[in-house]
Formats: sequence, structure tokens, C-alpha cells
Amino acid sequence: MENHTHKAKPGYSLADITKYFLKLGTWGFGGPVALVGYMHRDLVETKGWLSEEEYKEGLALAQLAPGPLAAQLGIYIGFVHYGLIGATLTGLAFVIPSFVMVVLLGMAYQLYGGLAWMQAVFYGVGAAVIGIIAMSAYKLTIKSISKFEPVAMKSRWLLWLFYIAGIVVTVITQREEISLFIACGLFYMLIKAPPKWVKKPAVLPAGILISTGFWKYDAGTLQQMGWFFAKAGAFVFGSGLAIVPFLHGGVVTEFGWLNEHQFIDAVAVAMITPGPVVITVGFIGYLVGGFPGACVAALATFLPCYLFTVALAPSFKKIAKNTSIKAFVDGITAAVIGALVGSVIIIGLRSVIDVPTALIAIAAVLALIYIKKIQEPYLIAAAAIIGLIIKSL
Repeated sequence: MENHTHKAKPGYSLADITKYFLKLGTWGFGGPVALVGYMHRDLVETKGWLSEEEYKEGLALAQLAPGPLAAQLGIYIGFVHYGLIGATLTGLAFVIPSFVMVVLLGMAYQLYGGLAWMQAVFYGVGAAVIGIIAMSAYKLTIKSISKFEPVAMKSRWLLWLFYIAGIVVTVITQREEISLFIACGLFYMLIKAPPKWVKKPAVLPAGILISTGFWKYDAGTLQQMGWFFAKAGAFVFGSGLAIVPFLHGGVVTEFGWLNEHQFIDAVAVAMITPGPVVITVGFIGYLVGGFPGACVAALATFLPCYLFTVALAPSFKKIAKNTSIKAFVDGITAAVIGALVGSVIIIGLRSVIDVPTALIAIAAVLALIYIKKIQEPYLIAAAAIIGLIIKSL
């Protein structure tokens, strides 16, 4: 069945794509905006493993289904040529490296209590990350909407309008609005390629995920965590940033599993580790329920997004060839990239807090523009050292 997903033989093996996602999960810093940017650069531009069309379809599907954006795009990319097994392997390869790192950091955190050194590191890293994701957002903008040239912008003015709406709404509401994406997609479809008959689109019912505690820890807490994190994974749309307010409401306010300071540290850990930002759930789970807690939190958060993606991907692939659907995807993509830029602005306002952090962010952008082939982890490491030096002075 899987073989019919794509007629042409892919230019890469299942091992190749799994290895790529294992590397991205280990070295991919900068959160969802940067990660989707790296996937485009590496898989579409450099290796040519995916077409521009396949990438755009994946980005649109990832944004339409709930859960972490970068992980969903990775799962979809695995699915394109290798079906269910590809989706499963790329998803696992992408999430496991950062999961291992946050569990190790959770152990260190409980041993040494408090993270003064980590806050010093994050001071520098947070600023450099802003530079990295700003560059990714810029590249995605000119690739998916148009170059910043009057003629190109005039011919795609409606997409630019959706893009700006995406930025403004995200900055004002501090979250990504799924209804805005769908409205932009439908509007663009009706203008550019109205379907012969306008049918009500079928909506796939969400699979209900039950996660219970399997291990020796307080089974009641594990079960509570399973349900809470499954809800977080199933009902939060957009990037890793979108899940943070939802987690705060449950973890700190409702259940009181962590205090405010521990929660801020958990988000800092997610930002300084590579891979999906949502992996902060592994760190939170570890603090609340040890290793079993970390496993339950991560599994419960990522399973709904995996199930949605593999359930929707086969039909999405078939209908994506339709001109009306293509226009729908273009409209959504413009609003989505605008929302990602909005996220950059929000995170930027939290991370760039004084002159040194502003200089680090600018230096990161300039390094990416002028030092060809520079790898993001080197920038992150340099920023971490600068942060430690500034804080120790």
C-alpha cells in the first residue's frame, strides 16, 4: 500500500532519512521556526530528496493538525516516500536525542538544585537563537511568498496580506490562531481556484489517547500526567511556543507539580537543547515523576501528533494535486509563516533584554549571512560561553 504514495523511486533510503532526523534531533537548535527552515534547506535545496511541493504540503498539514510543528513535518517527510514505517522512524529519530538530553539535565537539576550556570548560558544562547530563527523566518518568507521586490510583492499582494495578518494576530494574541490559517486558505482558494462545487470538508475525528502509568511510581500522578500531556499534544496547534501557556496553566496553576521558578527553568532547558521545543515536557515529567514520568509525558504529548499526521497524510497527498487545494495550501502557508515571524518577535522580546543580548542576536545574524557553511551548534556554543563570561563579570 505504502509504495503507491509516490510513483518515482526516492533518491534516498529509509536509513538515510532516519539518519538525517537523528542528526537534526541531536544538533538542530533554535526551535520550530529554525527546524522547519533546516529541513527546507537540507532536504529540498541541498539534497533534493523532496520537491518544493511535497515540503509545502507537509508544512500545511503540520500546521492544520494539532501538536508540535517541527515533529509533525518530520513525521510527514518520513511518510512521503516510506509510508507508516518512514513516519515512525523519522518521528522517533527526531525526538529521542533531545529526550535523552532533557532526562540527563533533569537528573543534574535534581542533584544540584537550581541552575545559575544554566541561566547564564541561556542569557547568551537565547539571544543567539533569536538571530538564527530570524534568518530562518526570512528564508521561508522569500521562498514561500515572494522576494522583497515591488513587482513580485505586487503580484502576490494577497499572500503578503495574509502573512502580515499572521504576524499581527500572533504578536497580539501571543498564540497561533488555527481559525486564521483556515480562513486565509479558504479565501485564497475561492479567489484563485474556486472548486466546481463547494463541499463541506470532512473533518477527521480526533483519536482519543489513553496514557496510564506502567511503572513503579505514584500511578495516580502518572495517570493524571498522561491525560494532561495527551490533551496538550492533541489540542495545542502551532509551534512549540504555543504549548508553553497551556503547560503553565496545568503544571503550575492547576496541579501545582512545579513552582514558577522550576517551570521557567524547564522552558530554558527546552531552548538550550536541540530538537523540538516541546521536549520540555520530558524535563517536566522527570521532575514530577522520575524517568517513568518523563516517558509518560513525552509519549502522551507526541503520540496524538503522530496519529493525526499518519491518519491525514494519505488523503492529503491525493487531494493536494487539486488546483483548489493548492491555492488553499498557499493561503494557509502565507499565514503560517507570518505566525512563525510573530513567534520570533514574541520570543525575541523575552530573550533580547539588554544591549549585550541585542549584540549577540545581531552577531548571530551577521555570522549566518557572511560566514558561509557556519554550523548553528558552533554559534550556540559561542553564545553560551559569552553568556557565562558576561554573567560572571
